Amino acid sequence: MIFHSRARRWRGFSPAQLVSVSFLLLILAGTVLLLLPVSRSGVDNPEFTTALFTATSAVCLTGLTVVDTATYWSHFGQVIILVLVQIGGIGIMTLATVVSFVLAGQMGVKGRLRAAAEQRGRSLGEVRTVIFGTIGFSLAVEFVITVVLTIRFATKYEYAFLPAVWQGVFHAISAFNNAGFGLQSNNLVPYVNDSGIILPIATGVIVGGLGFPVLLEIKERRCSKVQRPRSLTLLFTLVGTVILLVVGTIGFGIMEWTNSLRELSPWSAVQAAFFHSVSTRTAGFNSVDLSNLRPSSLMLTDFLMFIGGGSGGTAGGVKVTTAAVLVAVLIAEVRGDEELLVAGRRIPGRIVRQSMAVFMMAFILIAGSIMGLQMLLPQFNSHQITFETISAFATVGLTTGITPELPEFARVWLVVLMYAGRIGPITVVAALAARTNQRRYSLPVERPFIG
Repeated sequence: MIFHSRARRWRGFSPAQLVSVSFLLLILAGTVLLLLPVSRSGVDNPEFTTALFTATSAVCLTGLTVVDTATYWSHFGQVIILVLVQIGGIGIMTLATVVSFVLAGQMGVKGRLRAAAEQRGRSLGEVRTVIFGTIGFSLAVEFVITVVLTIRFATKYEYAFLPAVWQGVFHAISAFNNAGFGLQSNNLVPYVNDSGIILPIATGVIVGGLGFPVLLEIKERRCSKVQRPRSLTLLFTLVGTVILLVVGTIGFGIMEWTNSLRELSPWSAVQAAFFHSVSTRTAGFNSVDLSNLRPSSLMLTDFLMFIGGGSGGTAGGVKVTTAAVLVAVLIAEVRGDEELLVAGRRIPGRIVRQSMAVFMMAFILIAGSIMGLQMLLPQFNSHQITFETISAFATVGLTTGITPELPEFARVWLVVLMYAGRIGPITVVAALAARTNQRRYSLPVERPFIG
């Protein structure tokens, strides 16, 4: 009964409002806590824009910072950042389920049937199961990574027990939630040769970036005796993730082998290239100095950041599934197919329109931001501005090093980009999915010239 009353109360909000307000309130609460004098390691109180930027970056799982997390914030401030990351990460995965439940309550019969067919609508029991499953799985993965990292920090780097646990907990939560916050001034650069640190963090990033719908389906397929066909979400996410990881690793390795990777051993160079490919898909960790990357490497990184990871997870970007649908549209058009057919299934036109809406929204906002910031910040080159803008919108957190040098207005705009990049795709899809009005008439057909 309590769940029913809460559900009815939330139905007073549209799905877009539910997501937007939830994250906005969490950002504001984090900003207030980071403004407390106890959050600052120095004698001066934290500045408002610094607290706002950091809170937004933590809640949106970005990792961009205008100050050094390791030295600027006290242990209390670092705990606040970690809590914001954890709540933001779990919220990303569970809010998608709550939004689906709200949508199911607002839709008519046809809308509910359509939502069920798209696996958006769930019964009350399923919603509760998914929510608790999301939280339980997140904590379990983080615990395992914490144990591995704690042992590594204690044995190889001779941390005392509690500092080793703190290092393990912080990096495990930051990794699984694709946040990219670190406790070293140069992030993970000191551990570039250490597989015991790099690979567990990379694993957490990949698992968190797949998205809980994919992880849930994998679990159900392993536990079920009756094997159903793989969903297109699972197929697109897994295949797309592997392709992007391979392309990123090979591409970055080739471009940077004689540059940022030249002083590393062959194994460390390959590991660094792989970790960069993993991290660019919204994690924000870096094990090499990004300020010295070649322009071609920056462009490849821009591409990977823009696509991002899986839907319903902690990753950002336009999502692998969105890109996969648009690639499938391209292939179908080249073949001359009337319908969009993939793996024996037909993708409805409304899913194509949703994918195009998310992609175009991201493209327009990023392109407009790049042009505006280039005019207002002539001291930075176009590669730096483009990299910073895409990193903020895609909630990645990688930077060429210019973030602390940005003026106040640019920092505020990056806050807007991080917020829009985190809630934008969810709210756009929710708004489109909730629209069930259909015209009872048709208009004349006209085919404009294309190309």
